[in-house]
Amino acid sequence: MVDNLQKEFEEDIQIELLPTVIDSETCVEDIKIVNNDADCIGIITWMHTFSPAKMWIKGLQILNKPMLHLHTQYKRQLPYETIDMDFMNLNQSAHGDREFGFIVSRLGIAHEVASGYYLDEHVINRIKRFVRVSKAIQYSKNLKVAMFGNNMRDVSVTDGDRVESQIKYGWEVNYHAIGDLVELISEVTEAEISKKMAEYEEKYEFNTDNTDSVKVQAKYEIALEKFIEAQGIKAFTDTFEDLHGMEQLPGLAVQNLMDKEIGFGPEGDYKTAALGTVLQVMARDKAGATGFIEDYTYDLTQGEELELASHMLEVPPAFAAEKPKIEVHPLGIGGKADPARLVFNGVSGKGIQVCMTDMGDHFRLVCADIELVEIPKDMPKLPVARILYRHEPNFEIGTTAWLMAGGGHHSIVSTALDSDDIRLFAHLTGTECIIIDKNTTEKDYYSF
Repeated sequence: MVDNLQKEFEEDIQIELLPTVIDSETCVEDIKIVNNDADCIGIITWMHTFSPAKMWIKGLQILNKPMLHLHTQYKRQLPYETIDMDFMNLNQSAHGDREFGFIVSRLGIAHEVASGYYLDEHVINRIKRFVRVSKAIQYSKNLKVAMFGNNMRDVSVTDGDRVESQIKYGWEVNYHAIGDLVELISEVTEAEISKKMAEYEEKYEFNTDNTDSVKVQAKYEIALEKFIEAQGIKAFTDTFEDLHGMEQLPGLAVQNLMDKEIGFGPEGDYKTAALGTVLQVMARDKAGATGFIEDYTYDLTQGEELELASHMLEVPPAFAAEKPKIEVHPLGIGGKADPARLVFNGVSGKGIQVCMTDMGDHFRLVCADIELVEIPKDMPKLPVARILYRHEPNFEIGTTAWLMAGGGHHSIVSTALDSDDIRLFAHLTGTECIIIDKNTTEKDYYSF
């Protein structure tokens, strides 16, 4: 079975067979191997025959990796003409899995179950989802997030309990002075700037003659890359209220970094920064875009309601429907020089919008199904990146449910992941999760 499953996953993961659990001591030793292997992202269990569940208790009590219970059997069909009691006793998945399922439930262990013949497509797909989410959880446990400055003054939904974030998800979220970054910026060389400008020229279309402004963003990105490498950072925040010593608000620099799986949250929103990079890791083997976005304004044409989502500058180029353009325009926020940024219209297709909020005594994930659509008309006076989408099941219910659930204005949009991915991540991390989809009704509001 391991060999056959390995063929399905090729080089994506390595599946290793551990000694069969025949007593509590074997179980504890197996779980210790899983727990102590830094490269192990999770465990798959299978009860090929009767497995008295009390012998699993000690091992399961120390398990600290995600678990998938594979409810299957090695032989697809019953040997109707030859089946006897020996076969029955040696092929008791239906029996053993119920014993195992009970004890896992009794112990309150969050886990996934994949039911069916182990090589059937729907079972493989369920295992693949478990693998994606487990990789993201493993990544999350080692995630460091830098906050340049703090949360935007007077703003609530972007704030959160950083200590609890580390306890629950592993996120180490720490403050760093913007002066530390400014010092690195001052040390950037002309050779480094030229190399970064060549990268921009290869990836993007220049739609500006103000190359000096673009070079400022190049310096910012180079400095951020050095900081990220030195500190082991995979996500960061900034705020336009703390730009002392900087010429511009980081725009193009941040957009290009998000294209490299670096999470970002504006105005000190560390939860969105962390969630962004975690979901990007989860989506690595999936086609589509995943990244930060902000809710802005609506087209409320009756029956055709749409939302325009964007930000001042920092929408990742993964959402671009065409080659992004580098442009330089004034920015009325931050009180700094005109910043360079990527300008583009967003992709279309089915997607999800995900937000993490701190409810005071617990974290909550809000996940809404959306449909990204083509932007029907030019927006010549809105020189930023933007996406346009419809809410499910309709505008009234979708947006009302989001508000009732406490969803914020910063979120991660993905056309690669779906709500089942988020639901499983929430389940395995013990996070409350509210799903808004085509089946959501007004009655659901009052259960949030």
